[in-house]
Amino acid sequence: MKTRQDKDRTIGELQDKFGQCQNALLVGFQGLKVGDDERLRRELRQALLSYYVVKNTLAIRAAKGTPIEQISESFVGNTAIALSEKDPVTLAKVLSKWAKESAAFTFKAGVVEGRVIALNEIEGLSNLPSKEELISKVMFLINSGAQRMAVATAGVARNLAVVLEQVRAQKEQQEA
Repeated sequence: MKTRQDKDRTIGELQDKFGQCQNALLVGFQGLKVGDDERLRRELRQALLSYYVVKNTLAIRAAKGTPIEQISESFVGNTAIALSEKDPVTLAKVLSKWAKESAAFTFKAGVVEGRVIALNEIEGLSNLPSKEELISKVMFLINSGAQRMAVATAGVARNLAVVLEQVRAQKEQQEA
């Protein structure tokens, strides 16, 4: 059994985490098997996301003064909270995959960029391309413009060389 100091320390640590993260999803995990929970935690760690299962009363107290306070009424029953400091899309993708695979895993509420989102918006968020995919697409667009310019510039030089060769050939024919 936790002492009052342990509970206060847990609340303080959670409040720090909740204050740092603008993106959070509350999930229910009633009936999730231990092996599945370990796999989920491993996947979340690999994606640099945080995942906590704490008593609802402690989570509600820790949420005070943070963006998560807006959804604190959803801390009912078996509840876990997944957090991301920067990337809500990856958070939604990983958890949506789990929600599709397991009926025991359900969404309760969500906060993205400090704003409460509806449960149906979580699915839409999970379908967005990740930050890395968007960056690669932008880089491709920037690079393709540069490639076109290089091809066009090389074409001018090539055309000039062809014209000069034709002029030289004409002069040789005239002299002959």
